Amino acid sequence: MKIIDLSQEIYPGMPVFNGHPEVRMKVAVTHEQRAGEQNPTTVSPVVHEIVLGEHTGTHVDAINHFGKAFVGKSIDTMPLETFFTDAICLDFSHKKPLELIGVEEIKEALAKEGKEIRKGDTVLIYTDHYRKYYETDQWDNGPGVTPEVATWFGSLSVAGFGVETRSPGVLGKGNKEIHTICGELNYPHYENVINLHLLLKYKRFKFLALPLKIRGGTGSPVRAVALVEE
Repeated sequence: MKIIDLSQEIYPGMPVFNGHPEVRMKVAVTHEQRAGEQNPTTVSPVVHEIVLGEHTGTHVDAINHFGKAFVGKSIDTMPLETFFTDAICLDFSHKKPLELIGVEEIKEALAKEGKEIRKGDTVLIYTDHYRKYYETDQWDNGPGVTPEVATWFGSLSVAGFGVETRSPGVLGKGNKEIHTICGELNYPHYENVINLHLLLKYKRFKFLALPLKIRGGTGSPVRAVALVEE
């Protein structure tokens, strides 16, 4: 069994979604302070203070994030089985910024790659947008799935789906509707999932992305990984 890391680093100044809190990090306690050193010439951290939003870096959206109607369905109430599932990854690296991915295209990719979506799967969408555009002026313009895809995934009873971009859809072209659909169909999605190119050769694998147990949380950063058979 091999573990493939699918998670972004978290660091000050990293890209965050429009209007979300910027990541701030500073040394809160040092070893020099603990040792009572006077006028130390080094700073060796014991504890960092970190300020960030729930939807920072590689993260999962809780159901209550999707709309006022879903109040109470916070990240701490969601079954842990949601975040540890069988999974597949589909190749849409030919997609350009702001292009949409529809249901028929996903069906074609499944047939071409010899894969299938089963009940309880997590479906990961690879577009290579992260490696091409992260920390550039094109990062916010990722390709994305349509609302019809979100509805179709729900009809297949997926556990969730994930994208390597900052949002599952294209802003102004159904991204808000995707969030509403996921709320209505009661399943989450993941954003900023990276290293998906490493998964394409595997027909199936295990996906693990446990969230923090944030009381009332609307989502959480996750350490997303794939467990693959070598």
